[in-house]
Amino acid sequence: MLNTILAEAAAETEHNPIIPIWQEIVLGLIAFVVLVVVLTKFVFPQMEKTFAARVDAIEGGIKRAEAAQAEANELLERYRAQLAEARTEAARIRDEARADAEGIRQDVLNKAREESDRIIAAGQEQLAAQRESIVRELRSEVGTLAVDLASKIVGESLADEARSRGTVERFIADLDSAGTTGGRR
Repeated sequence: MLNTILAEAAAETEHNPIIPIWQEIVLGLIAFVVLVVVLTKFVFPQMEKTFAARVDAIEGGIKRAEAAQAEANELLERYRAQLAEARTEAARIRDEARADAEGIRQDVLNKAREESDRIIAAGQEQLAAQRESIVRELRSEVGTLAVDLASKIVGESLADEARSRGTVERFIADLDSAGTTGGRR
């Protein structure tokens, strides 16, 4: 037996290096089958899960980005609509304010005119009252001066009140009639 093993070992040493030994082919084939089984059973499914997770993450990210973009566009359109509405409202408020200001201006002018008219009327009434007062004072002074002057001219005293009153009233009546006739000429 030892001789056969040695003979075989010697035969093996003379083996052609280009042609592999059949035991090595079988051993390599068994190792390859075990490696394929391990890869298909454990590694490839895990790689497939990782690949699917990455694809889902990328597609989900794209979908989320598209959804976020659509939401941003919608918000932008709403913002633009609100901005246009706010501008319209501001223009309406500005126009109302101008109209209110014009109304207030007209009210103030009307009140000022009314106050001016009232002040003018009060001034005219006051002037008329003062005129009447001055006319009364002048009549009494003119009457007194006329009586004094007439006393000096006539040479007698016209101090007696009834007489002087009648004289003064006649004199004033003459003045009034001369003033109305003189004013009509």
